[in-house]
Amino acid sequence: MRRRTLLLGALTAPPATHALPPGSAPALPAGSVPPALPPGAECIAPAKPGGGFDLSCRLAQAALQQADAARPLLPIRYLPGGIGALAYRTALTQRAADAAALVAFSSGTLLNLVQGRFGPTPPREVRWLAAPGFDHGVIAVNRAAPWPTLGALVEALRAQPNAIVFGAGGTIGSQDWMKAALLARSAGVGHRTMRFVAFEGGGEAVGALAGRHVQVLAGDAAELAHQQDAGAPVRVLAVLADRRLPGRWAAVPTAREQGFDIRWPILRGFYLGPAVDDAAYHTWSAAFEAAFAAPGFAALRQRAGLEAPSLIGTPLQDFVQRQLADYRALTDSFGLPRRAA
Repeated sequence: MRRRTLLLGALTAPPATHALPPGSAPALPAGSVPPALPPGAECIAPAKPGGGFDLSCRLAQAALQQADAARPLLPIRYLPGGIGALAYRTALTQRAADAAALVAFSSGTLLNLVQGRFGPTPPREVRWLAAPGFDHGVIAVNRAAPWPTLGALVEALRAQPNAIVFGAGGTIGSQDWMKAALLARSAGVGHRTMRFVAFEGGGEAVGALAGRHVQVLAGDAAELAHQQDAGAPVRVLAVLADRRLPGRWAAVPTAREQGFDIRWPILRGFYLGPAVDDAAYHTWSAAFEAAFAAPGFAALRQRAGLEAPSLIGTPLQDFVQRQLADYRALTDSFGLPRRAA
């Protein structure tokens, strides 16, 4: 039991909430205008519209525009394929030195890298740039589902594991699969017994839950909030956080409150290709520093469903390395293949 609790609850938590960490990006002189972005700059969302990558790019678009109204609106390009694999390989090969290609990533990207799903390239190959905030995992069901609480769902899963199908934006070993597998483990159901359907991104997975093609969604709070706003008939049984989330989720208990020590913080951020030069990297860093420090940014981040802190440069790179280490241990605990560190 002690080992199970460790594996369920030991994922690296977001750093303590504060303003931008000291030394996270080159400081802008007081009153200066944020730098112009590289010509042709675009935000690449590695999935179809409607999921977490789309949310990240839209937040970057709004925050950068708010910091400098004269700046052209950052375009968003959707590049689905392998839940980030195609975008990652494109950044490594076709656009390795292209400073205009800002690519969205999440903790799920890091998990896929640990498992070698993006090929043999190590995670340090790309340049981790900035993260506007943190999301958290959720367990959701259709609004008409018979389970009023997470405990009721776990009891049903324990009694009839073959009768409940999980849906998620990712394949076996992805972060959504991990959340579902951790819940199944808490019910005494092996991950090889759990029924699971993979979708290309969270938007498709929510659509399947809304249509009752799957019974449970192991998803993300921010993207689910946007789907609810669009009319998706879904409700959240638990948030996978240390404490209750503010705002719309304030009345939703954590899994820990309900007796299941499952926590899943989700970093949302951006990277550049491995050969992008330092000057371009610092240009982007300074642009995000100005965006994150703008008076209206906290409201934008909250509207997007994310929480502080925002990270840039070295603090982000350090957090990425800690989360990669966590994911190696978790991957090993499920006996899944992974690449060498």
